[in-house]
Amino acid sequence: MTATATATATATATATATDAAAEAIRHGDAQTLATALQAARTDTLRNFAAVRRALPGLQVPQRPTLNPPLWELGHIGWFQSWWLARNPHHALGTAADPDAPRSDSRCANADAFYDSSRVPHDSRWSLPLPDAEATLDGLAQQLETTLQMLHNRAGDRALYFHRLALLHEDMHHEAAMYMAQALAIDLDDPRWQPRSLRQPRRALELPAAHVTLGRAADVDDAAGFAFDNECGHETSELAATSIDSRVIAWGEFLPFVESGGYGSDRWWSAAGRVWLAQADVAAPCALRHQHRRWQRRLGAQWQPLDEDEAACHLTLHEAEAWCAWADRRLPSEAEWQHAATLHGAAFDWGHVWEWTASRFRPFEGFTAHPYRDYSAPWFDGRPVLRGASFATQPRLRHRHYRNFFEAGRNDVPAGFRTCAP
Repeated sequence: MTATATATATATATATATDAAAEAIRHGDAQTLATALQAARTDTLRNFAAVRRALPGLQVPQRPTLNPPLWELGHIGWFQSWWLARNPHHALGTAADPDAPRSDSRCANADAFYDSSRVPHDSRWSLPLPDAEATLDGLAQQLETTLQMLHNRAGDRALYFHRLALLHEDMHHEAAMYMAQALAIDLDDPRWQPRSLRQPRRALELPAAHVTLGRAADVDDAAGFAFDNECGHETSELAATSIDSRVIAWGEFLPFVESGGYGSDRWWSAAGRVWLAQADVAAPCALRHQHRRWQRRLGAQWQPLDEDEAACHLTLHEAEAWCAWADRRLPSEAEWQHAATLHGAAFDWGHVWEWTASRFRPFEGFTAHPYRDYSAPWFDGRPVLRGASFATQPRLRHRHYRNFFEAGRNDVPAGFRTCAP
């Protein structure tokens, strides 16, 4: 093996190790999944208890980025039951018919309450949902059934929906983090707090390369779990460039703010100027300037800003404006993944979701998995985010995972790294 090949193999192995918790779930056996499902539910209930303490009536404002906490809780259990206990094709994996008739739910009208594909978002505040105690009781029964179904279950096809249900709950766990931040609620869990960046930002060289994103869609051949938007393939010819070893820190973003960047149209795209006019802000939403110091809100508390933390709760427009000001650019999705694979641990990710310059679209050969509404409805031009955030469950952190949000979202802990222009 040549020195170059050895270095590439070492980098690939290091990058795979970074995905270790996610790989354990994507390829894990029934016992691994049982343990993870119970851990996920513990976190779900812990978050709900914190919200219940902060909001005894469980009432939240009606916003596009929020859901009523009681609806969220019921939806998590409904989703798991819909694809497992009530699904006659649950053992068929991606070959399952999503429209197969379902058995009745323990909760009357559950489909009319909790099916996110069919229940309009704004109507969720007025639904006659079961109360908290009934919902919690139903969740306990639902998880018990899910765990019973894991006995003597083996193979990627048979475990597909258990993995999907687990990772779906993990996504809602992170959404609970967003909601708590938006509503100034303290969740009092040190696992989900931002931390200082571990290394100085430096340039990692990316040689010109022929890069293919995606993977085979077949999960019946010990390939493990994948989300449908990760399947298929997309080939890119990348020019040589360099990419940041880590995301931009607050200390690197603030000079743009303090130099009047939010008041200067020259740095903002047309869409960014529209967003800026509507948002009417002069700084990132997570910050305030008080007593001659910058402060950052974490839950209900305003704290002195750690300028070594990743800049976050930024929109795509803010990321692009900083890049224009600094004569940099956002990486494409292909450049991000190429760097994560090539540079291994030197490519530091997982602090915040990272905006890319790529749009969320299907790879060639894409076929929707049975949960049809996971990806396909969102192939509408919104950007791709890569990586993970401090609020992401380790099981969900995988360098092939593709996140996608509207460009103007700033409730998500998202930031960015840059490439040479």
